[in-house]
Amino acid sequence: GFHLEQRTQDWFNLAIERDLHHSISPDDAGDELRAVAAEERPATIMKAWEAAGILEAVHPNLAKRHPGYEAIARLSKAREDLFSAGLRPRLANPMLAAVLARLKDREQSALLSKLGFRVAEIDAALGIEDKALAAQKELLGRKCKDALDAFKFLEKMPLEQMAFLMAESGKSQTVSKIRAYLQKWRPLRSGLPAAIAELEGIGMPHGAKFDLVIEQFFGAQLAGRGKTPEERIKILRKLSGIKEPPKKKEEKKEEKKKPAKSPEKAAPAPGKPGGIAARVEARKEAAKVAAQAPAATVKASAGKKKGKAAKKTKKRGK
Repeated sequence: GFHLEQRTQDWFNLAIERDLHHSISPDDAGDELRAVAAEERPATIMKAWEAAGILEAVHPNLAKRHPGYEAIARLSKAREDLFSAGLRPRLANPMLAAVLARLKDREQSALLSKLGFRVAEIDAALGIEDKALAAQKELLGRKCKDALDAFKFLEKMPLEQMAFLMAESGKSQTVSKIRAYLQKWRPLRSGLPAAIAELEGIGMPHGAKFDLVIEQFFGAQLAGRGKTPEERIKILRKLSGIKEPPKKKEEKKEEKKKPAKSPEKAAPAPGKPGGIAARVEARKEAAKVAAQAPAATVKASAGKKKGKAAKKTKKRGK
């Protein structure tokens, strides 16, 4: 919360006792209002003023209508979102407009003029809404339909206009684009050095075309592509026109040398599979020989019989 130092609190109490707050000059009141609008938590200060009756001294209309605490809270929330995204906005102008939000347009202008605000200051504070709405119209138009174009536009948009739109815009598309810019697009942009290194790695020299390829690659990322290193390289090669080098043939692994076989196989030991096979083969050969043996015996006996018959014939002739 908002707390005064003890010494400051003592001086403040003394000023209230002497009724000095009712003798504040308009210019001094204007300086105080400027300072409050530049504070990080202006609502706390305004409530303290209101409780102490100082707001009446600033301007009767502001005390009667009360500051726009709701508008201040919305703008403070937008400031926190910008801080979280790494941005440091100066919101004195939109915050001043938020403080005076409950007053009518003419009353706002008259109050600031009476408190010594210059014309340029009044225009900057009270003209913030018109400028922000004009920017919103362009953001939602055809020129910013593509995510890359929307990013470029938001990159140039003044932060006070962005904060005002986040706080007061009634169009969800506007807020969605701004939040995408803060939470997604800017982090992607900060990761581009990795893509630059990858593009250098595939052999593309720096230059105008190099920058164009990186910009096109960033546009592809905004569209949801290039999330993995493999996808990034593929996109970068396609955009740059650098083809992937032919794959090198894998070197064949040297086959292990098998031990040289002896020309004469050793006789298998009995009882092993090799010995059984040899015995089976021997039996087959023996069966073949046995099958041929009867035929030879028949031929031999026939020859003997012919010889005996011839001898008998010779004896009879004698």
